[in-house]
Amino acid sequence: MSTPLQDSFGRQIDYLRLSVTDRCDFRCVYCMTEDMTFLPRQQVLGLEELERIARIFVGLGVKKIRLTGGEPLVRQGIVGLCERIAALPGLRELVMTTNGSQLVKLAAPLAHAGVKRLNISLDSLDAAKFHAITRTGELRQVLDGIAAARAAGFERIKLNAVVMKGRNAGEVADLVDFAIAGGLDLSFIEEMPLGDVGRSRGERFCSSDEVRALIAARHTLIDSAEQSGGPARYMRLPDHPQTRIGFISPHSHNFCATCNRVRLTVEGRLLLCLGHEHSVDLRALLRRHPTSDQPLIDAIHAALQRKPLRHDFTHKDEVQVLRFMSASGG
Repeated sequence: MSTPLQDSFGRQIDYLRLSVTDRCDFRCVYCMTEDMTFLPRQQVLGLEELERIARIFVGLGVKKIRLTGGEPLVRQGIVGLCERIAALPGLRELVMTTNGSQLVKLAAPLAHAGVKRLNISLDSLDAAKFHAITRTGELRQVLDGIAAARAAGFERIKLNAVVMKGRNAGEVADLVDFAIAGGLDLSFIEEMPLGDVGRSRGERFCSSDEVRALIAARHTLIDSAEQSGGPARYMRLPDHPQTRIGFISPHSHNFCATCNRVRLTVEGRLLLCLGHEHSVDLRALLRRHPTSDQPLIDAIHAALQRKPLRHDFTHKDEVQVLRFMSASGG
């Protein structure tokens, strides 16, 4: 095996977030504009290229790969790609983040293909609010998808909610109750300032501390040292041990010191940090060296020496990174 991945600060990189598409059937207000322009097909990595990238990173010591988008389940051939990546020797787990819209038909095939865990976005339990946040999504479709995922036998399912004042902050406790009823985990995410989504961000910012207070009005929370290999910090509900509550807090409780991950966009840009534009064009190397992985391996190692110590997100500015979240890999 090649030398394992490590950045200049001594952080071990064992987690790759791999985007399989920039397209999505939703237009969530924190992720993209309503009238999006997506990448031309020739700029998007093919399935064989995505599989090759996954194989190279696993050979470099990556133990966890998360498939993201856009919405990964709108990519043609996604189940077969999952099956091939899940079979890579040395990979501990293949996981996926999805909006849930396609899970009624694809949950069981994904589980059979080797996807171990799912993160499913669910920002509201009110159909009208859900549609307003997603612009195109239907709540019933996603709830049915969550039910299909529960029936499919994944090792774990986690719901993700981006909390925004004036939109869904009043539903925090209800979302916790929904997770408890289904035996699901739930993470609350502070909105990240990526892309001009056509509205002010700071005016709706809701911190993890505020979310925690909203939960504490109904449930007791206790700290937990559990990790899922990502940025979430977990708490437990003593009366409901089957459910973990996570907080992803890029603003209020920066998690950069323990960063163990990089992202690859579907156009082949290796993003060293979500909050910076630093990137390396691996697509060019993939296509220039179709039979030799060493140039890519060398480029990846060199790039990690430029991985920044931390991002500098604040919720007071408008747009801090021009790249949309959907183009960043979920």
